[in-house]
Amino acid sequence: MEHEPDGLAAGEIARRLEVPQNTMSSHLAILSRAGLIESERHSRSIVYRAVVDRVREITSFLVQDCCGGRPELCEPLVAEFTPCCSPKESSHV
Repeated sequence: MEHEPDGLAAGEIARRLEVPQNTMSSHLAILSRAGLIESERHSRSIVYRAVVDRVREITSFLVQDCCGGRPELCEPLVAEFTPCCSPKESSHV
């Protein structure tokens, strides 16, 4: 998510996470099949980027399921995400 909209090369993802490239490749394939990421070939590299709407959808599902009708259970989680993800103020002229 941090590298949107440009994405990040598979090798760089593996390096940053300190994961062997073949292991990273397996994880990226699973995320791709789940529709959470998409890939695009750039010369000899494959660049991956998040499918933001799908990530938002699954995150929303997990938070809603977390609460189970008791919103106080998720208040700390919602508070943790709020500072980084608050919507941009719209300017009405």
